[in-house]
Amino acid sequence: MTTVLIADDQPLQRFGFRMLLESQDDLTVLGEASNGGEAVRMAAELHPDVVLMDIRMPGMDGIEATRRVVASGDRTRVLILTTFDLDEYAHAGLRAGASGFLIKDAQPEELLSGIRSVATGDAVVAPSLTRRLLDAYAHHLPSGSGTAVLAPEVDPRLSSLTEREREILTVIGQGWTNTEIAARLHLAESTVKTHVGRILAKTGSRDRIQAVILAYDAGLVKPS
Repeated sequence: MTTVLIADDQPLQRFGFRMLLESQDDLTVLGEASNGGEAVRMAAELHPDVVLMDIRMPGMDGIEATRRVVASGDRTRVLILTTFDLDEYAHAGLRAGASGFLIKDAQPEELLSGIRSVATGDAVVAPSLTRRLLDAYAHHLPSGSGTAVLAPEVDPRLSSLTEREREILTVIGQGWTNTEIAARLHLAESTVKTHVGRILAKTGSRDRIQAVILAYDAGLVKPS
């Protein structure tokens, strides 16, 4: 059973999410929060597998709430909800430690699949979509964001990677799927999955999305 905490300031939205989630045999809603502060407190008390986190909420927003939930070190993962015209918030949410994001008008099956994926440790956003988001926003990163880019040869997070692993991290950052990596680099897909797992472990990236961000931060991939 996957447990979920819903954080959204709109009661009707929370009701809709709860109805959808509780229609599934493998999902259960532990509670609802109407703002970021409540979400942080309830996540600490209830230890849900996933927090379904809205971004724009009164008081503490979903970005700061995500940062605090992740910083607690608990097993809880955060799935952020956003809209197409707020891509910069989604980007900030990923940097805050979210395991992915979905558009609020996603189909019900997409939301359910996303929650299940996040609960099992996978990233929700397709690599190609992640790249488009980062490409669109990387030009507008705030100067005070603490995201200085280091040259690949000096970034300490890459020091333990083999040459092949660095190559695969680069193409992950370019939006290649495992299937594309296997075909283009003439590797078995199972081998690619093994490399990806080692890359995540060595760089301390929780999921593929964090690896994409690392590839940008480390200068392996440049915004187009």
